[in-house]
Amino acid sequence: MRILHTGDWHFGKTLEGRSRLREQEDFVDELVRIANEQQADLVLMAGDVYDSVNPPAAAEQLFYEACARLTENGRPLVVISGNHDQPERVSSVSPLVARQGITLIGLPIAETVTVGASRTGEIAKIAALPYPSESRLNELLSAEGQEEELRRAYSARVGMLMNKLAREFKPETVNLAMSHIYVLGGVESDSERPIQVGGAYTVDPSALSVGAQYTALGHLHRPQAVKGDGVIRYSGSPLAYSFSEAGQAKSVMMLDIAPGGAPVLEEIHLSCGRPLVRWKAKGGLEEVYRWLDEGRHADAFIDLEVSLTEAMSIGEIQRLRKSREGFVHIRPVYPEMEQAELQYERSGLPVSELFRKFYQRQTGGAEPEEELTQLFLELVEEEEQSKEEEAE
Repeated sequence: MRILHTGDWHFGKTLEGRSRLREQEDFVDELVRIANEQQADLVLMAGDVYDSVNPPAAAEQLFYEACARLTENGRPLVVISGNHDQPERVSSVSPLVARQGITLIGLPIAETVTVGASRTGEIAKIAALPYPSESRLNELLSAEGQEEELRRAYSARVGMLMNKLAREFKPETVNLAMSHIYVLGGVESDSERPIQVGGAYTVDPSALSVGAQYTALGHLHRPQAVKGDGVIRYSGSPLAYSFSEAGQAKSVMMLDIAPGGAPVLEEIHLSCGRPLVRWKAKGGLEEVYRWLDEGRHADAFIDLEVSLTEAMSIGEIQRLRKSREGFVHIRPVYPEMEQAELQYERSGLPVSELFRKFYQRQTGGAEPEEELTQLFLELVEEEEQSKEEEAE
């Protein structure tokens, strides 16, 4: 049986207000093409269909179109909800799509999913566990417990459920597990919303030792394997959703599995999506404009950090943004200001006053225009908001 593992679509997600819908549509086109060309018998989607519990209508429509296209030739699709999803929303259309071979699981269920591959005649058993939040597990963990005790209790609960689901595994079936969790040892990026508090809600790999030939995970956006019994992998997200993912290759997993055998894996890299890049222009604006003239990263979203010795004017910022629509962040770096901030932070002065004093030093005592000060404060606020969003 040939199985396609994907996850963390995050339909509806934006980048600092910039729509990613067209890129997500391109991903669906590429995913459908891969599924058809690779003759996938089954598609596993490991959670985070949407980026929020109340996604825009266009995101929902794209998800329904993806489901319809992936299963139009009789190929089964199994989808679980992630920590970004509202579980009931994901599974709400189940009565309409179940006969099309589409299984949508929002909340933890006590039954293993059984699907058949028409091409090979083989049967797959899937121990599918949607994002198991504390409330969804219906188990209250004491907030006063030690972190290690909480982690063990959570892992034990997840392990118990996975073992219960795996009871239907048989020697003659392809036995799979799937969940949306943070497994100990996985490498995070900034665009995943944390699903653990101080490490308390991580899952030990031993909790996944239930006899599955392959465990398909969602939540972490970097494709990676996790050490444990059997083959355990995160497929990663199809697009880079924060600048912490700059330079990451995005992919889906294709695997061949026969009953009782070890899976043969192939990581298929994706070509869709605009790259996210970080520019650090030590040579100032002259270096930035040289890169622009050279067409560097022409289709990318850009996080720019530019070293300057003089204050950057509003006109210069506007000129940069007009020269390339891909600029998301523009952060001037002033060595003197860093020293001034360190000096004045101790006095408790607000950021606006720090900027005013820096500007006076740079201009021989002139007062900055109110519009310029306001723009600087907006840039500071934009940077703080970006950090908060990446932390989520």
